[in-house]
Amino acid sequence: MDQEISSGRANQKARTKMALLESAAALVRAGKRPTVEEAALAVGISKRTAYRYFVSQEHMLADAALESLRGKMGEMMTSIAASTDVHGRIANLAIALRRLAETHEAELREMMRASLDSKTDSDNGVTPKRGQRRLDWITQSLSPVRDQLSEVNYTRLQNSLAVCLGIDALIVLRDICGVSGVESEDLMIWMSNAILDRALLENEYAHDPERNDS
Repeated sequence: MDQEISSGRANQKARTKMALLESAAALVRAGKRPTVEEAALAVGISKRTAYRYFVSQEHMLADAALESLRGKMGEMMTSIAASTDVHGRIANLAIALRRLAETHEAELREMMRASLDSKTDSDNGVTPKRGQRRLDWITQSLSPVRDQLSEVNYTRLQNSLAVCLGIDALIVLRDICGVSGVESEDLMIWMSNAILDRALLENEYAHDPERNDS
């Protein structure tokens, strides 16, 4: 029963956040730049509740803009769904995320700034989380090898890939390393595949007694 209640609350939170994002996106399409309160009011959500999901107007608008891109990423994920080549799947994800990051850099930087500046939610002690879409796409891309890896190794692989894909990696490569464009794309693919190869190699050693003895 407790698990059902917890699941129900999680689903309700997801629906509330999606309602706010859809409201903000609709108001933006209407030529407005809504505040968090305006987006909440349009769908009958209280201001206090809305600020539990978005710490600022900028955070909400950036997230709403990114949510509208889910369709484009969804199309890319669908295009690789039949492939069992996990390296190719990760390469396609790296390319898509790099191009998305460069096209929508301003919104993504704004969301990063909002995330860094956010205060801890006084009700649950949890800082609003960003980047879940990226983890979802990584999970889908890794599906051909998911069952081969232990839970610990899979989580480590997933988290490591999240570091070298997307806007965070793009900013480091360009702002610090002076690398941009296709070169940064190539580096993201190289890093991702190097991490993937290491995870698969560790998995082989873990399941091969002769290698462990050598």
